[in-house]
Amino acid sequence: MDIYKINDMGQLIQGNPYVGRGIVLGRSADGSKAVSSYFIMGRSQNSRNRVFTLRDGALFTEPFDASKVEDPSLIIYAALRMLDNKLIVTNGDQTDTIYDGLQAGMTFSQALSQRQFEPDAPNLTPRISGMITFGQGDFSYQMSILKSADRSGSACCRYTFDYPALPGLGHFIHTYVTDGNPIPTFQGEPERVAIPDSIDVFTDTVWNNLDENNKISLYVRYTDLATGAIAERLINKNK
Repeated sequence: MDIYKINDMGQLIQGNPYVGRGIVLGRSADGSKAVSSYFIMGRSQNSRNRVFTLRDGALFTEPFDASKVEDPSLIIYAALRMLDNKLIVTNGDQTDTIYDGLQAGMTFSQALSQRQFEPDAPNLTPRISGMITFGQGDFSYQMSILKSADRSGSACCRYTFDYPALPGLGHFIHTYVTDGNPIPTFQGEPERVAIPDSIDVFTDTVWNNLDENNKISLYVRYTDLATGAIAERLINKNK
């Protein structure tokens, strides 16, 4: 087993009906850009009734058809926000928990210590989060998963991963292994994936390999480390 293998993102998700929600953070192959991506999938009508929307530099999940919303509590949230030199991306309203925690002087992991997995038994969906911290022409990033310690949800296990930003390398964390009942939660460390220089190549790789029936929305951001210029791609299945 090659623990330093860098996987093709498309091959990791191809043929998998349900990896749930996923975050990828990393650095472009030429080293010039910080890369962040978030996608959502859904099985129920309530979960599938969503779109991504950009407002004031932040990414939100919103209802596609407001009249069909059954329970907004776990599906409507700010998925990506910036605070000073930090970019926060998560699969739930813990985006705001991290944002508020940083403002109060907390670290990424300290802010998340206030939260746990989602209260959606029997699945007990993990909360996954990531944060890029930009410096002068460089950056590092952290990822987190909060998951149930057992089937009953009696306690929360908290895992935080800290990464240097290496050219061509990204890390991919997602909520589920695959479909099931209950759905099996993500296992182990975030997966190592290749990050190309082209935002369009990366966007197409992710979107075209997500399960056609269950994919909902995808957002990709490439930030130029020299100029701060941002390139964005947003795809919604519901149009």
